[in-house]
Amino acid sequence: MDKALYISMTGAKHNMMAQAVHANNLANANTNGFRADFAQARSMPVYNGEGYPTRAYALTENPATDFSQGPLIQTGNDLDFAIEGEGFVAVQGLDGAEAYTRSASLQITAQGQLLTGNGLPVLGDGGPVFVPPNSKIDIGVDGTITTTGDTPLDQAQLDRLRLVKPDIADLVKGEDGLFRQKDGNLAPVDGSVRIQSGFVEGSNVNTISEFTNVMALSRQYELSVKMMKTVQGNSEASARLLQG
Repeated sequence: MDKALYISMTGAKHNMMAQAVHANNLANANTNGFRADFAQARSMPVYNGEGYPTRAYALTENPATDFSQGPLIQTGNDLDFAIEGEGFVAVQGLDGAEAYTRSASLQITAQGQLLTGNGLPVLGDGGPVFVPPNSKIDIGVDGTITTTGDTPLDQAQLDRLRLVKPDIADLVKGEDGLFRQKDGNLAPVDGSVRIQSGFVEGSNVNTISEFTNVMALSRQYELSVKMMKTVQGNSEASARLLQG
């Protein structure tokens, strides 16, 4: 009886964990540059000494992230840009370390610092990017940042966005939604990365697929709970037989 109870309990537990992954994907369906996470389930045999396993528990894993490109959305904003194909823009995470993102809707603070839409400093060749106050900037296809003006004296190259293209197999997604290299090293600048100004990249989440997965996992959770109730009923029936 106890084996059936623990099997159904682990099944329900890991169904909830898988639902959390798909629910997070759904919640970020409108988040620019978001990459959906995969979730998979497998059975884990339990061995008690040598021989065959005594039971198999459920196990949910988050094996990888979907790096397929999302749709390009035209905004007409000069501070918005989308990365064409593979690549990332480097930002400074809340922990102060370098991280990578595809979300590229930028803003300029009153102090002239260039930030992402969620307030993270954008990194250039020399660290965080700053521009002269009250100036307009233009971002070239290679990430070059220049000031714009009516005369050549008003035009100057300020910095270049730190654009990288690490191997996606070497990347891990943090709880903050940013990507970092598994070995902790910094990805080198890649001159082949190109950007398109006036656009942002939408989320690559397939809402229909994610909603279907959530519904299927919810049904599996109900079956696991039903199995636990059945085990409880069998245990109570056995106790009554022993009492009689």
